[in-house]
Amino acid sequence: MIEAIKDSRPRPQIKTPEVIKGALVMALSRMGSLNALEQTKGNLFWKRWLAGEKLPSADTMGRAFAVINRDAIREALRHIYSRLKRNKVLKPAFGGLFALIVDGHESHASYLRCCKECLTRTIHTTKGDKIQYYHRNVTAVLLAKDFLVLLDLEPQRPGDDEVAAAMRLTERVLRNYPRAFDLIIADGLYTRPNFFKLASDHGKEVLTVLKDERRDLLQDARGLFNSEKPTVIQSGCTQRQCWDIEHFHSWPQVGREVRVVRSLETTTIRRQIGGEEKQETSDWMWVTTLSRQKVCTEDVVNLGHGRWDIENKELNELVNSWHADHVYKHDPVAIEAFWLLTMLAYNLFHAFINLNLKPKLRYKYTCLHWSRVIAAEIYYLEVHYLSPVPT
Repeated sequence: MIEAIKDSRPRPQIKTPEVIKGALVMALSRMGSLNALEQTKGNLFWKRWLAGEKLPSADTMGRAFAVINRDAIREALRHIYSRLKRNKVLKPAFGGLFALIVDGHESHASYLRCCKECLTRTIHTTKGDKIQYYHRNVTAVLLAKDFLVLLDLEPQRPGDDEVAAAMRLTERVLRNYPRAFDLIIADGLYTRPNFFKLASDHGKEVLTVLKDERRDLLQDARGLFNSEKPTVIQSGCTQRQCWDIEHFHSWPQVGREVRVVRSLETTTIRRQIGGEEKQETSDWMWVTTLSRQKVCTEDVVNLGHGRWDIENKELNELVNSWHADHVYKHDPVAIEAFWLLTMLAYNLFHAFINLNLKPKLRYKYTCLHWSRVIAAEIYYLEVHYLSPVPT
């Protein structure tokens, strides 16, 4: 897979595979810095990993990633998914469905540095208005049972909104992964007719949050929910009162009937100090093309909450542990390519943890422990070479 990734440098002295191999090790060891990676260039690890070639400098890696073929990295991501699917690792999630979760993320912002693809906004401060430059992307994650696979991302371009970027991403994912998922899950921002029609045209179902109070659909649903008795579902410390009504025609722009599900949830929390119990309430509502015959109410609610796996688990881990938001080179192609490579490293790492480690080791140590073991391999070889253990 690494050998297939190329860049458009005319006469490169250092080949692209060496650049990719170095960046992949940086991602897997979670260094978060090209300069930190460059400081390890004298280690014996690189002679074995690069087959005698030298580790590229930080500047060389930045220049190469600015002209790299991102579709080749996407092909590597698709290859890993195919291997996982072929090895029967991926199993359907709730309701026997594979779900594609689509969500937006702002990677970084700056008042000083910008590029041609930077988005801009005006920030009002006590010292006057300031122009802030930032980047956003939309990520596609496959939700399977006990497994999440990062599939692709699409940057938001100047003049676009998040849904426009999501439409481009969804169209590409539908081409590259036509049979990978049955359902698309998204936030309330995606409750738009064009997004629903795109999924329906490809035979996919949709589930999004319904929260716009101006919608006739929401008003009609609330009126009907008031006259129906809810179904009570207990899930751990959370009690859910659920309403589920089909055959709504209040959204004619979609061109088909839709279903609305509401979940009024009460969670009991015990405080660590004093042991006092407190109840927290949240009100959720989703609109979906799924019929009740296909998926029951409880599974719809579980699938709706599954969208938070991206923000609470995947994106938090990518940002805080894998340094995905770090700008290795402020160039739109490089930013996208480093994100895709980090996603590739993430999939490889979690596939190794879940499939290659025996349960005793897997549950004894955290994922952070194993990432430090990977990083220690690079530094240990240098220390061992300089200070050999006496026999």
